[in-house]
Amino acid sequence: MVTLKKTPGKDFVILNLTDPQLWNDEWDEGRRERAILEYTLDEVIKRTNPDLITITGDIAWAGATDSYRKFADLIDPYDIPWAVVWGNHDNQDGPEYINEIVDMYSGYKNFLYERGDSTLGNGNYVIAITEGDRVVEGVFMIDSHDREGSIKHPDGEETIIYSKLYPEQIAWYKAENEKLKTLGCRDTSMFMHIPITAYRDAWEAAYKPGIVAKPSRVPRDESYTDKYWNEGYTDSFGLRCEGICCSPDESDGILEAILEGGTTRHVIAGHDHVNNFVIKYKGVKLIYGTKIGEGCYWRPELNGGTVLTVGEDGIKEVRHEYVDVSHITNKE
Repeated sequence: MVTLKKTPGKDFVILNLTDPQLWNDEWDEGRRERAILEYTLDEVIKRTNPDLITITGDIAWAGATDSYRKFADLIDPYDIPWAVVWGNHDNQDGPEYINEIVDMYSGYKNFLYERGDSTLGNGNYVIAITEGDRVVEGVFMIDSHDREGSIKHPDGEETIIYSKLYPEQIAWYKAENEKLKTLGCRDTSMFMHIPITAYRDAWEAAYKPGIVAKPSRVPRDESYTDKYWNEGYTDSFGLRCEGICCSPDESDGILEAILEGGTTRHVIAGHDHVNNFVIKYKGVKLIYGTKIGEGCYWRPELNGGTVLTVGEDGIKEVRHEYVDVSHITNKE
């Protein structure tokens, strides 16, 4: 368990970044992709002044070792602890490659990580945020693995089958959650790359489908009004501009374990670059982190990071911090 201290009487700020995902050559001097990532990171850190930076996967593409190194070279000098979970693209070259990147990252001063039990995946660990002798927030960093294959449809189209958390991971989560309770912890959060299946159920329950034909046509700022949300979900915000790419197994067991444990009130994922909705479903806030940069694909208006503010009783606020990069994109 990694431990970070919260200053009494002061909020502890977590800045989540997700899916930077640049190729090696996109880090070349003068590349727009690099300029956008560098500017966005600098701007979002200056605005939020975080105590911890989390990255929910797809830092680069498996095999693009220079890209992983340059990302670390960019973030570590801010002298803020940064912790990662791996995405499906990070995981695609297997655990040996992840271990190679971890070995490299371990040489950086501010990198936080524990390898964890290798039978559960790559890097399942807990960050305990403490105030005095009590854990005020337990942060579960969980590996959501890669894809498990694909289904070919009669029309020739393929649907990727993404992985889910292993039953052994859920058992690990339950055991670690009980340990945190003995340390006075009553509020925890779960960070991963691939969203759990409850994100689909939450969207179906929360969104008014008859308002517009396509959710992607909703203006970003209008998503913060109650115009698009069903009764009971009007505190939701953010967009869904693509499918929710999680495991097809509706009985993944994760939400049930969360509700049984009684402490996890926030789950944050990445993976789907142009989704960033936040919906409170069955008492648990399901969060898509706002993507940083244009790596792979993006929507410029959904660029930045997501801020989780921890008070003396756990996470008390979630918001997206958007960064306008039109001064860079308009140059071309």
